[in-house]
Amino acid sequence: MPRPVTITFLGGLGEIGRNCACIEVEGRIMLLDCGLMFPDADMLGIDLVLPDFTYLRDNADRIEGCIATHGHEDHVGALSYLLRELSFPIYGSALTLGLARGRIEEAGLLDRTELVPVRDNERRQVGPFDLEFLPVTHSVPHSFATAFHTPQGTILHSGDFKLDLTPVDGRRTDLARIGALASGDGIRVLLSDSTNADSPGHSRSESEVGGVLYDLFHRHEGRRIITACFASHIHRIQQIADAAVAFGRTVATLGMSMKKNVRIAREMGLLHIPDHALRDIEDVSDLDPGKVCIISTGSQGEPMSALALMASSDSRWLKITDRDTVILSSHPIPGNEFNVNKVIEGLVRLGAEVVHSGLNDVHATGHAKQEELKTYLSITRPEWFVPVHGEYLHLTAHARLAHTMGLPEGRIVQCEDGDQLTLSDEGLALTGSVPAGYLYVDGIVGDVGDGVLRDRRVLAEEGVVVVIVTVDSSSGEVITGPDVITRGWVYAPEADDLLDEAADAVADAIHNAFAEDNQHDIESLQRVVRRAAGRFVNGRTKRRPMIVPVVLEA
Repeated sequence: MPRPVTITFLGGLGEIGRNCACIEVEGRIMLLDCGLMFPDADMLGIDLVLPDFTYLRDNADRIEGCIATHGHEDHVGALSYLLRELSFPIYGSALTLGLARGRIEEAGLLDRTELVPVRDNERRQVGPFDLEFLPVTHSVPHSFATAFHTPQGTILHSGDFKLDLTPVDGRRTDLARIGALASGDGIRVLLSDSTNADSPGHSRSESEVGGVLYDLFHRHEGRRIITACFASHIHRIQQIADAAVAFGRTVATLGMSMKKNVRIAREMGLLHIPDHALRDIEDVSDLDPGKVCIISTGSQGEPMSALALMASSDSRWLKITDRDTVILSSHPIPGNEFNVNKVIEGLVRLGAEVVHSGLNDVHATGHAKQEELKTYLSITRPEWFVPVHGEYLHLTAHARLAHTMGLPEGRIVQCEDGDQLTLSDEGLALTGSVPAGYLYVDGIVGDVGDGVLRDRRVLAEEGVVVVIVTVDSSSGEVITGPDVITRGWVYAPEADDLLDEAADAVADAIHNAFAEDNQHDIESLQRVVRRAAGRFVNGRTKRRPMIVPVVLEA
């Protein structure tokens, strides 16, 4: 009897980002992506959010390797953090490994991994894993779907994909091979991208964006054009460069990741910009602005990105004027709308004309929409279906689509982070759970927890009140203080009377406490001070700042 196969989800089910899963065959584990998530607005001071690595640490000796399906940060960005604790090879396309390599190299961890390139339609045996890498079209070139040929049948992970019949590089999602898998032994379990499962219709072809860009370059002849897009979106960069060259413009990149990715893609023959048309950003000030095209990072309004610095007049290289046209060739990721609008506002204030996806079709999604997902389901005809990659509403919408396409509800398993599935002769069942919380990065890994974040929210929203008092522990007499210091509760120079009243309330509470009981340790007195200050502050202002009591013994 074939041994069961286990599927464990560590991230990406219930959020956009942190994509990470484990496939377990014959006691060995293959990691499927290891991505990061960018923080929400309420995650104060947090730089990045990673998957919880507890399960991987506990099973480090069983990890065979990691498959990187494509080069986006939400799929490979956490590898440089996991490699600090574990060591394993990484399998992916040459471009994917090239994009992931930068972060790993910066962390000084290249000696802890082996980067193993795989080709389209390659079938490779890695330990007990029989793997097949299938080309799919996405917004970053050379993305893969992965077929795991296991003792319990084929598990197909779609990767991030769309069904673009006219991609810029001609590399389409390999529906023929996927159909052959379905018609052969069949697909036992399908794990499929759900990002646009709530969006009706078909996604636009990436090649259609090129025509829109060409028209914009024609319409804005004589003006300097600054474009912003994801640094990993090599096809978009190609189309921007093609339009620029067609109108006799010189191309320059701005932003470290943009410069690096353009170099990598050109070296691999995936990006074609003539040498004579590509100049360093340092040299563009000597050129006719009407013959320049800048390709910049910062399309998501990231603070300190190249575009954000331009919008705040802090860019070292460019000063925005009323002779500039800025094209945001992207769509705001949910949660980034405020930052993007802030950048647009800054650019407009400086006189620039700003073109974005709300005005022109300058962006095409890299994820399949409902009609494409239904086509995919009709081709794969899986025995079991698990929607992955998306917020809970996306997963639910995808589950409904699968039911519409004829899958019985009992064969659709909707999971969340931490869920562990077992595929056996009896079918697919939820059999356990593992730790899968957020690991916050603030400077270094693991120094911030939920408690710290809660404190930061209180500090940001309500402020802090520090009460310092020195007490004679034997007599209960207040020697010095109480001194009340505040930040963010009231403006101290204008609230002397209120602070004096707060100090009196604390002093009275200390006096009463000693009158009731002569034995008081420091911790007890701190609780007395905290309660007294908290009652006063809340009673007078209806606010709940953080109260920090500092009690000293004389």
